[in-house]
This record gives sequence, structure tokens and C-alpha cells, in this order.
Amino acid sequence: MPQHDLVIRNARLADGSGAPLLEGDLAVDGDRIAALGNVPGAGKRTIDAQGRVLSPGFIDVHTHDDFAAILHPDMSFKTAGGVTTCVVGNCGFGAAPWAEAVRMGQSFVDGGALPQWEGYGGYLAHLERHAPGANIAALVGHGTVRAAVMGKKQGAPDAAEMKRMKAFVQEGLDAGCVGLSTGLIYEPGRHAKTDEVVELAALMKGTGALYATHMRNESQGLLDSVNEAVEIGRRAGVPVQISHHKASGRPAWGLVKDSLALIEAAQKKGLDVHADQYPYTAGSTVLSAVIADGRLNDGLGRLTPEDVVIASSAGHAHWEGSTLAALAQEMALDPMDAARRVLEAQPGTTVVLHMMDEADVQTVMRHPSTMIGSDGLPTLSGRPHPRLYGTFARVLGRYCRDLALFPLEEAVYRMTGFPAAKFRLHERGLLKPGFFADLVLFDAKTVIDVGTYEDPNRMPAGIAHVFVNGVEVAADGRGTGAR
Repeated sequence: MPQHDLVIRNARLADGSGAPLLEGDLAVDGDRIAALGNVPGAGKRTIDAQGRVLSPGFIDVHTHDDFAAILHPDMSFKTAGGVTTCVVGNCGFGAAPWAEAVRMGQSFVDGGALPQWEGYGGYLAHLERHAPGANIAALVGHGTVRAAVMGKKQGAPDAAEMKRMKAFVQEGLDAGCVGLSTGLIYEPGRHAKTDEVVELAALMKGTGALYATHMRNESQGLLDSVNEAVEIGRRAGVPVQISHHKASGRPAWGLVKDSLALIEAAQKKGLDVHADQYPYTAGSTVLSAVIADGRLNDGLGRLTPEDVVIASSAGHAHWEGSTLAALAQEMALDPMDAARRVLEAQPGTTVVLHMMDEADVQTVMRHPSTMIGSDGLPTLSGRPHPRLYGTFARVLGRYCRDLALFPLEEAVYRMTGFPAAKFRLHERGLLKPGFFADLVLFDAKTVIDVGTYEDPNRMPAGIAHVFVNGVEVAADGRGTGAR
């Protein structure tokens, strides 16, 4: 009888499909699952699960880890939390073309200089040669492409500009990108009209690649924004993924019931429309976007200076953790002027924004259209939003176990089989012989996020072992350094 490379025994198997848990074993040979159920014989390595849950690795469908996969290649800030695959290139910020990607993504560059690559083909080839600790799936960023072709031009692209934009998008799709993303609240994506996005997204028709969007307005314009996203998918003939579904700002609280109804209506018409969510009432973004869209001045999702907390500001650690209200008082300035002073000193400053309602978070999470994405900004040297580390443990611990929003099988499905199918991550997301051995062994009784807004850089509790392609990348809440 052949000896397997790894056998995990006495586990509660959550296979990623949403089916009831089964007690059994799982065997791994090389980078693949070899068998599950009652596995006879010994393994070169054997782990006694002791009744803990063994599931497919968690798929983080909304990340900004494009550069972190290069600058922090062990990816322990994700893998120690059970994440084995990261979808990068969200909100219109992509990894190519290189010059615009580096300029626009300066808030996400934390830890050194980036090598240069040519297009998405070059980016993905670099990751193949210098494998990170987690799998990476990439989206083409519309904003990066638009900036490369049109610079700061605010109007619609002319025929020549559209042709160049299409060439950049097509290069990414040919290289293996799984879709196109927009950030219609950010520069320069906010200047793109619906027709522009439809024309670019239509390049993906028939391929299964999807359109992911940080919509134009997540506050009181939420419903119009969902309708626009659905329209883009319908006209382009492509699946739609609504990023970080929420209602921002107190005047918009409660609107998620109507936005969820719009998703349901689209699905009833046969459209492939879903969303993702992070399990917190605070968001995080670049400070420059907060100022640009006027959120401190009755703009998109009204914020008070007390709601805005400096997360990371390279070279200005003394600001990190302070509210904009406190900084304004310290500087003896109006809050808007204080924000401008911060941006003059460090344009890449990121912030945490306290802007959502807990009841809305739970409403969105209960809904079957919702999968999980952290949306964390990997500024590890500052005070990033704790979602960077704790998103998946928080869903399992707080929302599944403690609040009983859904059973464990469904929670795992939202993080594994569901996103694997939506993003066409073949032979991942399920515990199935022949599939890649992306695995998480966790204790359903103790799994929880432990990071706070004040002390965010902490790994979750209750996650015992994490394997990516059969390689153990995290154990007992720490990265192993293996890639």
C-alpha cells in the first residue's frame, strides 16, 4: 500500500460545497488531495485533527495584495488566518501597466522597492518565478489602464484611446487574469461613463471572466449604483461581482435591504450577479479619496472628523491611530485643512472610516448572494484595518458561531466553493480527490479574530494548520516561511 505524503485523521470535513460535515480523514500526495473519508495506511506525516474542522483554504475575493505578494512573499498576514488564495487588482487598481500601477498603488507599497515587469504577463510570470505563500488570482484594473492611456483627462475616450485601453485589458485577459475591476469612486475611474465600462467589459463575453466593481456611490446613491453594475453586466454579457456590499453613512443605513432585492431581481432574470463583504462596521481607504469625494462636506456617505482615523502614514507614525478631529485640534486647523496637510506630508496616507451599521452588516451577510472578501490594505508597518488579518476568523467565530447567522457548512461554502466557482478557480474550493491541497484545519469552538483598531497587527486564534498546494504555510497562528 503506497504511503501518502500527508494524512490528516479524525477531522470534521467541511468539503466547501455546503453539504453537512462528515467525520473522516484526508490524504495529500504532492500538491493534490489524494483521498478522503476512511484513508487506510500511514502517511509520511500524520496530523491528528482531534475533531477539529478541516476545510478547503479560504479564498479572499477582495484584496489589494498585488504588491504585498512580492514585498511580503510569505503572506503570513493572510495565511495564518486561513487564506490560501487572494484575488488582487480590485477597485480598479491593477498591477499593470507598471508605471501607473506603482504610482497609483503607492499606499499599498510597504517594505521596499518593486521590480519592474511588463504587463500582466510579466507580473504573473514574476509570481511564478518567486512564488508567494498564497495563490494569487489577478483582475485587470480599469483605473490603472485608463490612467496609462488618458492620464488625467476627464472626458470619454476617443476611438484611439479606447483601442489602446482595450489592448491593455486584452493583454491581461490573455495572460490569465480572471476579470476586470473598476473603482468608480476613485481617480481616474470616477470619470468613466457606463458606456466606457460596458465596451471594455464586453471583451470578456463568453470567457467566464467577470466584472468586479467598487460602485460609483455606496451611500444614498447605492441603489442607482447597483442598477448601473447590473446594467454593465447585462449589456456586456458578463458576470458581475459587487465589491464590499454595504451602505455607507448614517443617511443610507437600511438601504441594503433594497440593494439585496435588486440583486435578487437580476438573478431571477438569469444574470450572474453576486457580492462580497467584510465583517466590520468600519471601512478603510486612502485619505485622498475621502477628500476628493467630499465625504467631510456632505459628500458621498457623510463622515464626521471623529469617524476618520489615520491608519498608516509612512514617516509620520505619530499620526497613526489619531482621529482627524484630534489632528485638527492639535494643528489648530479646520479638519479639511488638517487632512490636506497630512496629504501634503504623505500622499499615500490610509484611513479607517467608521461608517456602517451593524444591523446592515448582518443583513448583507445572511443573504445567499454574499461571499467574503477582506479588502485589507497591507500596510503592515502602520495600523491597518484589522480586517487584513481577521476577516475569515471573525465570520466563523462571531457571525457563524456566536450570532448563528448561518451554519458552519454554509460559512465555509461562502469562503471556498462559492468564490472558487464565481472566479473560475479550477480544482480549488472543494475537498475532492484530484483538487489542489489548499487546506485549513481550525477549531470551530475557539476560532476568532483578535486584532482591534488600536492593535490590528495580530493573527487570529483557533487556526491550527494551513496548507497551500500541499505545502504547510502556517501553523498555530504563525507563518512557516514556506512558499
